[in-house]
Amino acid sequence: MFGSPFYHSSIRKLVIAFGSLFNDVRIVRTNADGSTKEEIRIPLSYGPKEKFLIRAMQASSLSDDIKARYTLPRMGFDIGTIAYDNSRKRNTMQKRFVAQDGNNYKVQRTFAEVPYNFDFNLYIMTRNMDDGLQILEQIVPYFTPEFNVSLNLQSDIATKIDVPIILTSVESEEEYEGDFDVRRSITWTLRFTVKSYVYGAIREQGVIRDVQTTFFNYDNLDPDYGIYGATGGTGAFSRVDVSATGPDAGPTGAGVGIGGYTTDFAHDLYVFGYTAGVTGGPGINIRGNTV
Repeated sequence: MFGSPFYHSSIRKLVIAFGSLFNDVRIVRTNADGSTKEEIRIPLSYGPKEKFLIRAMQASSLSDDIKARYTLPRMGFDIGTIAYDNSRKRNTMQKRFVAQDGNNYKVQRTFAEVPYNFDFNLYIMTRNMDDGLQILEQIVPYFTPEFNVSLNLQSDIATKIDVPIILTSVESEEEYEGDFDVRRSITWTLRFTVKSYVYGAIREQGVIRDVQTTFFNYDNLDPDYGIYGATGGTGAFSRVDVSATGPDAGPTGAGVGIGGYTTDFAHDLYVFGYTAGVTGGPGINIRGNTV
């Protein structure tokens, strides 16, 4: 329906970038005299909090003889709602162009990026309140309420963009239900909105190498026959054709062309009424066509 498949990994890169913000959070536990007892790096995984809480509360079987469960504290995150952001919409027909490597006469182009808001959830799961507060205080000061990261979501044709990650809410939940053998669970949920973009397919097209400009006499523009007039009196009186003839590394090039190459240009002048143009070419009729 939409042509050949394409995949820029834009959303995947966004998920990786979000997770990388929180992959090196550490907490310190101290002795009664204030000295450091241990320093713990908080593990981070992708997935919903229910998955981690169940594994933390219930031992799973690694084999017939070994039972294991997740240890706390730990962190997890996942992606939620994806919604179109009309407030950041650009002209749909606006395009991006980039020169094609190894080809002076082709460019790659794509339409303007499409704005979307991505909702992320970050979960902090601990056994005691102090561990959770330590982790929380290492995160929230950086979001005021947004934190910008530079990402290259489409490396082929787009440039790096600043993506704001906005902290929208912080919620805490403590579970006390159950008997004395049940572990206490403290969960902090941080909700974020990421204002990012997705990109469409990349297409190939040629560049404009020939330009034709025709000059008309508008002094007595005929209201019924337009620029051509009834008898040709208001028709074309000259035409200039300019075309790029190709790359030339020598000093005779007329200018800088596609991809930074020095390019030669050919140009011809055609005049109405002449059987041959000034440069030896043919003349033109009242419509600007070659005769």
